Amino acid sequence: MKNPEHRVQLTKRRLRDALMTLLADKPLRSITVKELCQIANLNRGTFYAHYADVYDLMNQIEAEMKAGFFAALEPMLSAAGQLTPPKVTKKVFECIEANADLCRVTIGPYGDKEFARRLLRESKSDIIQSYRLCFPNADEWQINAYYTFVSGGCFALMERWIREGMVESPETLANAAERIMECGVAFLQ
Repeated sequence: MKNPEHRVQLTKRRLRDALMTLLADKPLRSITVKELCQIANLNRGTFYAHYADVYDLMNQIEAEMKAGFFAALEPMLSAAGQLTPPKVTKKVFECIEANADLCRVTIGPYGDKEFARRLLRESKSDIIQSYRLCFPNADEWQINAYYTFVSGGCFALMERWIREGMVESPETLANAAERIMECGVAFLQ
């Protein structure tokens, strides 16, 4: 007999996959629990045992990715962390790769493009603080300019990577971003 927790995880994965399939073709507001369950090959009672509605399912999927995103940033955000901002980029791209289905849908025609921007906004003050620790001689304007440049560039790089099918590994992408960022670091010194 399978572990009950394992079955719950499989059920949630099937519902997530079904939602991502539907979001590729239509907006969230047009998706019903009935069609979601048909695609997942589950009954509605199973769905409602875990989620209130399709919005709750989407919110929980986004919350899981958000937790992964902040876990990837944690070494950089802690004062004791030894990682530099460019080195954390690999962990962020690995988080994106692990949530590729959500990311593809997010940048697609029916996705919530604001989700990624919310992640950036919510992490901004912590990232700015880590930049202050990394670049103690930089003034506030330089720190904010660097943040704007790096976050905008990484966001655009992420969108391109997803659109092109995520062919490169997270490490390859992070190395490219790191080289770009290191050239820009001279601005802060």
